[in-house]
Amino acid sequence: MKLARAIHFDESDQRVFASPARTGEWCISGGFEFSNWTEGDLAGKARQAFANGWFGLETGGRATFVAVTAIEASEVETLIALLAQHFVTYYDAPSVEAALPVAKEEIAQMAELCDEHDPNTLLTVSRDLTEAGVREAFRVIEAQDAGLEQFAIHGDIGET
Repeated sequence: MKLARAIHFDESDQRVFASPARTGEWCISGGFEFSNWTEGDLAGKARQAFANGWFGLETGGRATFVAVTAIEASEVETLIALLAQHFVTYYDAPSVEAALPVAKEEIAQMAELCDEHDPNTLLTVSRDLTEAGVREAFRVIEAQDAGLEQFAIHGDIGET
């Protein structure tokens, strides 16, 4: 099974999101956060999170890029429980048990998105607010094979 982890190429997420996800944190789309939003909610850093932020499952922070990677089944179960608790804490779900099926579905949707891509494939998300609600679109940036000539070697191998 595959999911995606937050990846950062620079410090921009630290500046554009009110709460950035940690590098390496497991992420899902997290569009549920915006289900009741209106145009009036789309301002400043909240607008940036809405427009293109992946949801970090541990911190609830946002990331611009995620990278597809393999995940162990035991990790998935932990993430489902973590997300279910998030639904209780922040969205007034009546209990973790009641929130588990929704959390499981959110993780399954992300796994479905990731499973068709090779490891290290980058994904971005973009959202629009429409009459029917939030519309999400995903962009795929395929991993490039790096040739050995792209790596610099420093020092003298013969010296110790």
